[in-house]
Amino acid sequence: MEILKYGSDAAVNILIQAVDEHDLELIESEIAGIKEETTEGFCLLAVKIQDWNRELSPWQAPAVLGKEDFGAGAAETLKEIEKLCADPMKNYYIGGYSLAGLFALWAAYQTDLFKGVAAASPSMWFPGFIEYMSSRQIRCGKVYLSLGDKEDRSRNPVMASVSEKIRAAEKILKEREVQCTLEWNPGNHFRDSDLRTAKAFAWILQQ
Repeated sequence: MEILKYGSDAAVNILIQAVDEHDLELIESEIAGIKEETTEGFCLLAVKIQDWNRELSPWQAPAVLGKEDFGAGAAETLKEIEKLCADPMKNYYIGGYSLAGLFALWAAYQTDLFKGVAAASPSMWFPGFIEYMSSRQIRCGKVYLSLGDKEDRSRNPVMASVSEKIRAAEKILKEREVQCTLEWNPGNHFRDSDLRTAKAFAWILQQ
């Protein structure tokens, strides 16, 4: 697993983000966006994912778009990420966009290593995930959620449920007394992923 570091080893706040090639093309813009939103210092560790649908999926699920099913590789990916969180003097935050945002949220149900989750436009439509959240207690105190206001305009009925599902997620988290916000951004799922992720990380750094 390739880890790309942006920032200083001396930073106390460590941001961990699962990324693909598209994310890496925009990573400098994302980092600039975080710095615009907060004065908190940070180091961002970008974890490069090769097989997005397998490595970030908490369990197997049938394909939603195309023919590629979702695998169950999230546990293996998290095991590698946990190795990056070995310094007890650091504050670790996990976040990401789309399926990486869902993975970040799932990860905080598995371990208490993370102080907060930055889930930007997460794939809340993922089969069974809201039921999973309902039956468990998350192990961090701060969660940022966001969604584009046109993301539910999908012809795919599974993906069209994303607005309903993210509102349900916010309700579950607040009922469990988690500090949580849900921000709505203009546009569909493919708009401003770098800026949306930047806002997500900046929010949890400032709480």
